[in-house]
Amino acid sequence: MTEEKSAASSDNQTLADRGNNRSRQPANSAFREFIGSNWGPRPENTQGRNESAPWAAARREALGKLFPNKRLVIPAGPLKVRNNDCDYRFRPHSAFAHLTGTGTDFEPDAVLVLEPIRDGGEGPTHTAVLYFRPRASRSSEEFYGDPRYGELWVGVRPSLEEVEHATGIACAHIDSLGDALAKDAGTLELCVVSEADPSVTELVNQVRSQNGAVDAQVNAANDAKLLEALAELRLIKDQWEIEQLELAVSVTKSGFEKLIRSLPRATEHWRGERVLEGAFGAVAREEGNGLGYDTIAASGNHANTLHWITNDGRVLESDMVLVDAGAEVDSLYTADVTRTLPVSGTFSAAQRKIYQAVLDAADASFAKANEPGVRFRDLHNAAMEVLAERLESWGCLPEGVTAAQSLSAEGQYHRRWMVHGTSHHLGLDVHDCAQARREMYMDALLEPGMCFTIEPGLYFRADDLQVPEELRGQAVRIEDDIVIDPDGSARRITADIPRETDDVENWVRSLRG
Repeated sequence: MTEEKSAASSDNQTLADRGNNRSRQPANSAFREFIGSNWGPRPENTQGRNESAPWAAARREALGKLFPNKRLVIPAGPLKVRNNDCDYRFRPHSAFAHLTGTGTDFEPDAVLVLEPIRDGGEGPTHTAVLYFRPRASRSSEEFYGDPRYGELWVGVRPSLEEVEHATGIACAHIDSLGDALAKDAGTLELCVVSEADPSVTELVNQVRSQNGAVDAQVNAANDAKLLEALAELRLIKDQWEIEQLELAVSVTKSGFEKLIRSLPRATEHWRGERVLEGAFGAVAREEGNGLGYDTIAASGNHANTLHWITNDGRVLESDMVLVDAGAEVDSLYTADVTRTLPVSGTFSAAQRKIYQAVLDAADASFAKANEPGVRFRDLHNAAMEVLAERLESWGCLPEGVTAAQSLSAEGQYHRRWMVHGTSHHLGLDVHDCAQARREMYMDALLEPGMCFTIEPGLYFRADDLQVPEELRGQAVRIEDDIVIDPDGSARRITADIPRETDDVENWVRSLRG
């Protein structure tokens, strides 16, 4: 067909095909034969077994024991469209990353399936199969013509054999997933992480329907139970995971140091907050995979907006800047650290007073974490006792209300200046294990392997007439990452990032010049 004829038939072109109208790609057989020929051999893959592989295998075994005789489907998820035909950088679903240990080096649209072992007995209850789209041959149209999967577009993707070698998981082509899910489906239940990939969830529901499992409420309940179990499985980190979090903290410290060095330039820029955001983000990307979440770089009164990520304000020498930032490393584990920095290198008297109160609250919470028989909720209560007492002494509480009265369930007046919680679990997600049951999270005893934050704060908005004028427009949050070690003691894995008042001042002065 000539180009003229192609143009003449454009009225019949589908909307989906019209994205190709901006470019021309050869479609004749001679070109396809030529571009697919005369390539040298592929480099031999010398990558050994992933360090994460044995740890991931243990996690799969632990999950399988909770779901005997059930087929478990855990998708990595698809690419997500940013705009038109531009996708966001791919990040697999955290449950998939946890059970495969693949981190960033894996494929969109992949699916992990845990197949139940029918004969039962001791040992693992399931075998794992990893379904994905391996690289195509150089003679295929995909090689040069597919901007999502083609080698000339996105680089060399792995083969089935390479992934099997790296992960220790049997691999199969994604095209065989439907048949695999349908096999013996009438004799066992299927559970899927339904939020991860709509197309896989639809496929699972089709298989269910074909085999009489048509009760949508029952299916949804089974899927929710799987998601709950996957979250609770991550409440206790193994040693490899803790090492990844320590690495993420190390990268995060480097990011904070570059950010502090950027303070002089930030004060000269009309969007100084973005100067700081960019400085941290560069380190996170250079030394890790990128950001674990959007950086909060909030100067002055902006810090009173808890999730200030616009970061378009000026940075004044007289300000404090609240920076809540975390680097995500290639394993996809992220740090989550907040430091409140005096831009000039010296806190004012009012700023120091607020900072010390928050620091004392954080220290009280950390001390509580080192006591025996402590529950997760107790960390918050310990911090609130300190903050309520300071707010009473500063005359912020309603007239006649004591700190003790405010701490009661009927009071809570002090929460006007700290509406968020003090702690959350940390890992693959910055707010990790979010689907865990309350008794496994908030009401749980602290156990070795738990990783979480301690992050009290005080926030005095510029228009808050309830507080003394010297406090208005000021905000402080201090956030550290904590691990419970095998002996039951709590340890700050962020201990090398300055947090004491004098140490923070010296840190800023030494780096900003």
